[in-house]
Amino acid sequence: MKKGVIIAGGIVIIFAIAWVVPVAMPSVASDVSVSDATANEIIQVARTHFDNPIERLLVRRYQIAGVGEWQGKPVYTVVGRTFFGIAFNSAQAYESGGFITIPRLENDFISGDVPDDAMLINGTAQAPTDETLSAPDQAGKRLSNNKCTGTEQPQLTHLPMDIDDFSMIIPYGLMIGAHVTPIDHQYFEPADRSLGLDAYPVYAMADAHIVDIGIRPRTSQTGESFSDYRLVFSMSCHLFYYYDLVTSLTPELQAAFDQQGSEIDYPIRAGEQIGYIGEQTLDFAVWDTERPLTGYIVPEHYEGEMWKIYTADPLEYYTDELRDQALSKYIRTTEPRSGKIDYDIDGQLIGNWFQQKADGTTDGYAGGAIPQYWFTHLSFSPDHIDPSGFVISIGNWPDQNQNQFAALGNAPDPATVGVETGFVKYDLTQINYRTGSGYWDRVSYAPPITFESGTHTYGCALVQLTDDRTLRFESFSDVSCASVDGFTDAALN
Repeated sequence: MKKGVIIAGGIVIIFAIAWVVPVAMPSVASDVSVSDATANEIIQVARTHFDNPIERLLVRRYQIAGVGEWQGKPVYTVVGRTFFGIAFNSAQAYESGGFITIPRLENDFISGDVPDDAMLINGTAQAPTDETLSAPDQAGKRLSNNKCTGTEQPQLTHLPMDIDDFSMIIPYGLMIGAHVTPIDHQYFEPADRSLGLDAYPVYAMADAHIVDIGIRPRTSQTGESFSDYRLVFSMSCHLFYYYDLVTSLTPELQAAFDQQGSEIDYPIRAGEQIGYIGEQTLDFAVWDTERPLTGYIVPEHYEGEMWKIYTADPLEYYTDELRDQALSKYIRTTEPRSGKIDYDIDGQLIGNWFQQKADGTTDGYAGGAIPQYWFTHLSFSPDHIDPSGFVISIGNWPDQNQNQFAALGNAPDPATVGVETGFVKYDLTQINYRTGSGYWDRVSYAPPITFESGTHTYGCALVQLTDDRTLRFESFSDVSCASVDGFTDAALN
């Protein structure tokens, strides 16, 4: 009897130690200098990496175990410790301007408000690449978190959705809401958004490895909490495609993601289902690291979202059959049919502009100290459907944060406005689209669709190129340009 009591007592002591050790450990390692408030925020975000119930059950303590640096920002390694303080899994997070992100990816919303928690995305900071590699290989290593191999560029052989499950393909280049500069992905519009989440299956387009999955907390139209996903597919170090806004993963892929997290390297076959989509568009783009875009005058401005400069025309990678299927749902009838995002011309107004800081530099897409990075963006670019019209897209429109307008009379063309033009006024109107004899409802497949500027003035934009790459800009709401004499002290450079 005594022997049994001794054994039982020993077991209790062992389990007590197993429980107490990780709980008693400090949250922050002794060699990491960070405030309690910041440590708590980092840990709360990093623990989204430990999302499956088994991991949550096993992990007794989350601890910041180390700190490094990525792109000039501190990168914290957060470890989940199980019984006896054993490290079970880890996640990385970096701090940027008062918010924590793992790491920040673009907020891909075609409509509606961007929620505050949209910046919380699982993943891992990209490791530096080997400088001895070729430029395409270096880019591929960064895009794949150093997991890509090879240089092949195989064809895409399968649509991401069944042909009857989507009504149209919206081209590259849309500007809407916080997407102030032309958008770097297409949208597959589901046939019926009212069917709810997970209404339509989503498939891999080619044999590839899924090398990155980001997760974003969302709320459905009915108030249901769910997560949607951003997936990067590596066909090689030179060719990628990606999806975003996938509303759920297949059980097999979800299990792999739960187990591997940011280290995922999941082989997938063309036509294999990877998840579902519903209630929202499916984002899609192709990246080709051999063919960086040439229409960005300062590519460094896009370093914060470096995949942008490798955005490629999907039609050039489709099989003939797939190309015909995709074109049957394209709403843009002008070449390039897939759309375009890089319109900069040195010395002309056309293209993207980024607000200068006090030291004369700009953060571009890096974000800097402003979580709403689009506040510092401005674009004068052709319309994504009908490039005969142009859009004035303002990241810091008075009282509304961001907005897009046509110019009254669709003139003057920003491609013709240079330093010698001097001071230019644009009356800002709504953007209209015509199809046939009426206006397009922006939901139905109804090409050809033509751009038309409105007649009601919502405000005035003043611009002046002071040199080839410097722009003075100011916008006024609820007034016409006839009542605006010139720049005020609020003008931006």
